[in-house]
Amino acid sequence: MKKTLLSLIFALSAICGFAQDDPTVMVINGQVIPRSEFEYSYRKNNSEGVIDKKTVKEYVDLFINYKLKVQAAYDAKLDTLTSFKNEFADYRNQLVLPTMITDDDVEKEAQEIYKNTAERIGPDGLIKCSHILLLVDADANAAKKAAVKARIDSIHSAIIKGADFEELAKKVSEDPGTAKLGGKMDSWVQHGQFVREFDEAAFKLQKGELSQPVQTQFGWHIIRMDDRKQFDPYDSLRTDIYRFIEARQLRDQIAKKAVEERAAKQGVDLNTLTAAQAIELSKNSLDTKYLLMEYHDGLLLYEMSTREVWGKADKDEKALADYFKKNKKQYTWDTPRFKGIAYHTKTKSDLKAVKKVVKKLKFDQWGDKLKETFNADSVIRVRAEKGVFSVGDNALVDSLIFKSGKAAKVVKGYPYKDVCGTVLKAPETYEDVKSQVISDYQEYLEKQWVAALRKKYAVKVYDEEIDKIKD
Repeated sequence: MKKTLLSLIFALSAICGFAQDDPTVMVINGQVIPRSEFEYSYRKNNSEGVIDKKTVKEYVDLFINYKLKVQAAYDAKLDTLTSFKNEFADYRNQLVLPTMITDDDVEKEAQEIYKNTAERIGPDGLIKCSHILLLVDADANAAKKAAVKARIDSIHSAIIKGADFEELAKKVSEDPGTAKLGGKMDSWVQHGQFVREFDEAAFKLQKGELSQPVQTQFGWHIIRMDDRKQFDPYDSLRTDIYRFIEARQLRDQIAKKAVEERAAKQGVDLNTLTAAQAIELSKNSLDTKYLLMEYHDGLLLYEMSTREVWGKADKDEKALADYFKKNKKQYTWDTPRFKGIAYHTKTKSDLKAVKKVVKKLKFDQWGDKLKETFNADSVIRVRAEKGVFSVGDNALVDSLIFKSGKAAKVVKGYPYKDVCGTVLKAPETYEDVKSQVISDYQEYLEKQWVAALRKKYAVKVYDEEIDKIKD
């Protein structure tokens, strides 16, 4: 009884000690946020190299807003979507699979690599050889081919009679890579690494033997067998195989294969084991715990923000137009812009035809109409750049509209050039400053969304604990 009581006291002491080490800094919608979580997020987002660093006090609101958006995603049940589950599982697996590999897994894979390589090499083993090559062009005439054949036969005869193979290779071989080495191919090779005719002739030779002239797609060869051997035993290659595994970054593949085999034996899938491993790692490492949480919640935040802010701003043309209309005074230009096209044509008559085609159309219809009228077939009659141009954006607009800069260069094949459009002192529609309007509208939607979340969810911040965290 006494022992049990002491164990309980020690357990309670440990829990209380942990709580004191990691006090609550805020509660958001009933969710307790420990100091370690907030500090992990703060340090990561305000590390060296971050341009817009925040103080701890400044970061509090950013963190709360982040957590509120994630809570909104949970309420929308985005965490139940198959697409979300699959994407998070992929990330989690990348993170935890490398921690699940054992020395036995790597050794097993190394032996498998050795076995497969040995089977590919086969009983004929590995060879080292040298060759002399005389090239023959594929389109060479019969006389040229006959001359090369006669020459290779002469070289072969000279070697048989005692001429030095390596000296001849340096003088006459037309393989630049091996000629300077006396014809030597200075590496061990296996079946299949040469073209078929060369391969068959080379592997028939014994050490020191010389082949008859061999014809391949490249020309004529004389092959000398320099050495041959069987594949080295595993123990002598083990270190090299391990280096190969590291160099090719195969450990992740090995881990996945090994864990899949374990999962199959246990009658579960890979994700079941990696999820359990993630939980275990999180118990022992706050960095791992919060890294997994960061990615998990980050995926939810991205999807929720797309629905509430980014998607609306990108696709709701009417809302963008209305927002521009209500805030038109804030969209001004220091200098005029040219809204139109700068274009080049093959014929002079098309200069006027272009202007006639777009004359009564809305600006956003110009591009499609020009393509349909002038560039519908294989002949491109008009090359045009459409947009809202300021000085320096387009040489032709600079020259003809703003009367600045050098004359625009003539585009090859399109000697005629002109512009069509209107000079504006200020934007007429939101499309004239679309990227800026989208950005501003996104910011507006973001503020509206956050304000609604602040009303919906209760937030309690323990300032006395926040004050203990250093910037």
